[in-house]
Amino acid sequence: MTVNPNSVVHLVRTGQGRYLAMNRNGTEIELGEGDSVFSPVELLLAALAGCAALDVEAATTRAVEPEVFKVGVLANKGSAGGNHLEDVQVNFSMRFPDTEEGREAKAMVEQVLQLSREQLGTVCRTIENPTPVDMTVKFCQPFRESMREAS
Repeated sequence: MTVNPNSVVHLVRTGQGRYLAMNRNGTEIELGEGDSVFSPVELLLAALAGCAALDVEAATTRAVEPEVFKVGVLANKGSAGGNHLEDVQVNFSMRFPDTEEGREAKAMVEQVLQLSREQLGTVCRTIENPTPVDMTVKFCQPFRESMREAS
């Protein structure tokens, strides 16, 4: 199994129901339970919207900047057969200038969204295609014991 180093995220528990996720560039985001942080499900939905938005942006902003570019994601939580999301909807709200470039950008959005869903969008394709997830655990020794073993 090959792991792309761009796909590595580390998670550290910072308190009851709170975690800090960090990518290889050192960018951090807090997640967990409560009103002041994203839940893991909300981050998954944001990743889905963000992945598709980046595809649309890359294609449409070559010639013109959108006047409005918003993405919303809705999903229902299902429980039959284990917790999961159902009826996931990604909704784009966009407006381009009323120019030839704007009309060209507008005309390509639907096709780019289809390509994002079927080929380009790593997050969408990972969610839609059954993707095995391997979970392992390593029980660490207390710090003092690991220091004695190192000497």
